Amino acid sequence: MTSRYSAMSLIREGLSGQRGWTPAWRDAEPKRRYDAIVIGGGGHGLATAYYLARNHGIANVAVIERGWLGGGNTGRNTTIIRSNYFFPETAAFFEFSLKLYEGLSRDLNYNIMFSQRGMWTLAHDRHGVEILRRSANAMRLNGIDAELHGGDAVRAQIPGLNSSPRFPVLAGMNQPRAGSARHDAVAWGYARAASALGVDIIQNCEVTGFLIEGNHVRGVETNRGTIRSERVGMAVAGHSTEVARKAGIRLPISSYALQAFVSEPVKPCLDTVVLSPATGTYLSQSDKGELVIGAGLDLYLSYAQRGSLPWMERAAAGVVEMFPAFSRLRFLRQWAGIVDVVHDSTPIIDRTSLGGFYVSSGWGTGGFKAIPAGGWCLAHAMATGRPHDLATAFSLDRFRTGALIDEASASGIAH
Repeated sequence: MTSRYSAMSLIREGLSGQRGWTPAWRDAEPKRRYDAIVIGGGGHGLATAYYLARNHGIANVAVIERGWLGGGNTGRNTTIIRSNYFFPETAAFFEFSLKLYEGLSRDLNYNIMFSQRGMWTLAHDRHGVEILRRSANAMRLNGIDAELHGGDAVRAQIPGLNSSPRFPVLAGMNQPRAGSARHDAVAWGYARAASALGVDIIQNCEVTGFLIEGNHVRGVETNRGTIRSERVGMAVAGHSTEVARKAGIRLPISSYALQAFVSEPVKPCLDTVVLSPATGTYLSQSDKGELVIGAGLDLYLSYAQRGSLPWMERAAAGVVEMFPAFSRLRFLRQWAGIVDVVHDSTPIIDRTSLGGFYVSSGWGTGGFKAIPAGGWCLAHAMATGRPHDLATAFSLDRFRTGALIDEASASGIAH
């Protein structure tokens, strides 16, 4: 049976009728007790389980997913990976995540299709130019690649960009190492690697409650029975407040729908990621030829994973303003992910006031790019009881002390 992917295994299986492949991961039945439980079978939860097993030798782990793997925000995003943040704490964290992404296909023995095509942020007035200058300088001080270009240079490097738009392009900042990856490949790669190390992946298993004794978690109640463990981590994105509430924990999070769209596929025409704050739109082209278009947050709290016509109209207007040649393209589909937004647009990776209960939440619109580092840091906290050095600033205590890290501007248009 073939369990390791390689060029030779592809040739061997092709010659033998593809009969030797093993399942990518085991669809496990829940056991009565585990050394650790991770709630959430998206990218963050699967990465946490993988790093618990690989980095800390804790392989008796259950990943509990209410639906199917990657069926939440991991499969409902625009797949952008970048580290162009302003403050040192977030810059270091997302740069570490980007570096993990750069070696992730080899690490997981699974092609995540990471394409480092760069990401451009455009400036359309003198205020935007000043912000880009500050951002580029901050990134360089933090050891992150950044290039600042004038308007003519931007138009020369992005074919098809409108030469005389309503919002003139005065400057642009590029992070050359940014790019995009295949979202479901990231989830499947982590699931496969975690399962190979002994992690149980349990789908269609909803957490209905927590077992709590002496202000310490002792396990979870699910629709498939009681599962016991004295270490429980939670990585459920926009549903963080609802799951945490079942454990008696209140999180400073608000959930909104973030919409995205793809066009019909066309031949390769856009080899980078482009963000225009003035038009409220960012876009890239997928490996299938579709234009992947991001918009903004809905203006009201919601758990609805669906799009709406007003945001589609706004996104279309923004795309056509930047690239008039795309005006005749048709939308193929639209969707929404439920994002967990906190006051300072910076994540939470911390233990809670309930002993043994850890959370990774508050990712807002930046959850996909943070998957490797988020899983790494949550696994460290669960294994050691202490925050990772990269995550000490991402504690719940900052909302009490006022030590906030306001990264809303680094989110571009999202929040």
